[in-house]
Amino acid sequence: MGRNLMRVLGVDPGLTRCGIGVIEGNPGVPISLVKVGLIQTSSQLPLEQRLLQLEEQLQHWVNEHQPDVIAVERVFSQLNVRTAMSTGQASGIALLVAAKSNIRVALHTPTEVKAAVTGTGRASKAQVAEMVGRLLRLDTIPKPVDSTDALALAICHLWRGQGNDRIAQALADEEERLKVLRTP
Repeated sequence: MGRNLMRVLGVDPGLTRCGIGVIEGNPGVPISLVKVGLIQTSSQLPLEQRLLQLEEQLQHWVNEHQPDVIAVERVFSQLNVRTAMSTGQASGIALLVAAKSNIRVALHTPTEVKAAVTGTGRASKAQVAEMVGRLLRLDTIPKPVDSTDALALAICHLWRGQGNDRIAQALADEEERLKVLRTP
């Protein structure tokens, strides 16, 4: 497989429904869909069992698709504290799986994702889903919206993350060059 392309696993964290999607590509190269799906846990199960199921499924996706990076939606304060807590717990599981697998993590806010995919941070979920379908050249838009949100996160990272990584590396290289120049 063409692993000179970056493979990104996007995670739209949720305890009941966790959107997940894998894409491959590079800036300036058409992006391709590897796989998209949804991890669900039953609200009838104890919290610890739900978290365990989520961890097992996320680990399965990582093992199967070997991503270079995992892009996760940055949890922010919401009006519904219960929703924010379950989203935060699911996000924590994604971060744990990444750490256990020695895979880099990128956190992106919903506004960053919308802006990257549609050109505006105020886009609706329907607009994001439509653009994800177009960008990945899909015949049908994946459902539910959690799945397209996960793909949008992955696209956002592919486009923005590599640029941010290059800027960080250039700054680090410049700092190192300056240290050398300052050394007597």
